[in-house]
Amino acid sequence: MEPIDSRRLEQHLTHLVNGIGVRLAGTAGEAAAAQWLRGQLAPSGAVVTEEIFPVQARVVQTQELQVWFDDAWHDAGCSLFANTPGTNGEWIEAPLVFFEGATGYQRRELDELLRGKIVMHFGCHIESRENYRRLIQANPRGLLMVDVRYPGAEARADAIFPTYAAKGGVVTSLNVAYLDAWRWKERGATRARFRVVGGPQPATSANIIAELPGSDPAAGVLFIGGHHDTQADSPGADDNGTATAGLIELARVLAPLPRKRAIRLISFGAEEQLSVGSAVYVRRHRAELASKGVLMFNLDSFGSLLGWNVISGSAPVELEQLLSGHFAWQGEYLRRELGVMPYADHFPFNAAGVPGLTLMRYNCASGRFFHHRADDDLSRVDCGVMASSLNAVAAFIQELATVETLPFKPALPPEELPAIAHCWDDLFGGWE
Repeated sequence: MEPIDSRRLEQHLTHLVNGIGVRLAGTAGEAAAAQWLRGQLAPSGAVVTEEIFPVQARVVQTQELQVWFDDAWHDAGCSLFANTPGTNGEWIEAPLVFFEGATGYQRRELDELLRGKIVMHFGCHIESRENYRRLIQANPRGLLMVDVRYPGAEARADAIFPTYAAKGGVVTSLNVAYLDAWRWKERGATRARFRVVGGPQPATSANIIAELPGSDPAAGVLFIGGHHDTQADSPGADDNGTATAGLIELARVLAPLPRKRAIRLISFGAEEQLSVGSAVYVRRHRAELASKGVLMFNLDSFGSLLGWNVISGSAPVELEQLLSGHFAWQGEYLRRELGVMPYADHFPFNAAGVPGLTLMRYNCASGRFFHHRADDDLSRVDCGVMASSLNAVAAFIQELATVETLPFKPALPPEELPAIAHCWDDLFGGWE
């Protein structure tokens, strides 16, 4: 097998990050990345197709936030959550209330505390549809969402889950910096106001699919995934330009090799809105996945200059052992994060019954310190690190593609099935 070429990876990343830039779902940047990706995959000899699906594009011209403390209004940075509305340029002002998301939903009533207020929600994810419903029904004027994973000084981009927005309603929701929120509490902030020009607009995104056929159509399909979109204002070198570049290189080195099982490489759109593209793909191809799906191996933010490799997802232990062996052969090692992990493109495949794992590379306990920020640029990634990991992935996938009998049963750990079903229904809306 020809090795992964780190120089090619660097060229691909440079084009994505510096040539195209921000690739927000449903926007011209994401469409440009998808079109370019099709052109890069075609020379490998793969059969390249595109599947389009609807999304809500975040299109924002102006976003402003001010907080009242020390007898004055103070400007603060903010970023409108995808799938939440702007204010048509009008200022929204209300008393400010601090709400601890990790424990606040234990309150029997939220209305008296939150109604008519701007809520500083300490925690940027509401990982329960029922909690989200209660929050919105309390009728706050708006939400200021604090990412408690990263105690930084910059507002990060994020999104309200599409299913939550569709089922529970939405109010204007802004991400704010952890240290700003700390300062407001410390200084006794009592009011806030914000205005946003722009918001969600109906648009389309696309999954780009490259098929490497196998000699035995009945032997099953091995999936390799990644996503080509980014969060707002982020050029997304690591998240997830690394996977986009990696898929192109994997297609190049795997295409000429013989194989029994088909290999299907998919670059998903709209992952940053909670794996919308992969969920669409799984719903459209559910029957094929049930009969032929062997494995989804997903790549997401695996190129950090400094850090350690992490594997998450649900799969048989024999599969993990085989993968670890290929990484060790490359002088690379993996840390296994146990338990169901719904926040990557492998998860909808888990929901369809297909073993799925995601490779990431952490550089802090919560993931990557530049997560969803404007400084996720080329300085954050190491193409040599990427090449080592991709060589291991290529050898791993090629072994599974050619072996006569699979060394594992393509099934999920039984003890994880209830949690997978719950997350699929609650976060993704199930099979609707």
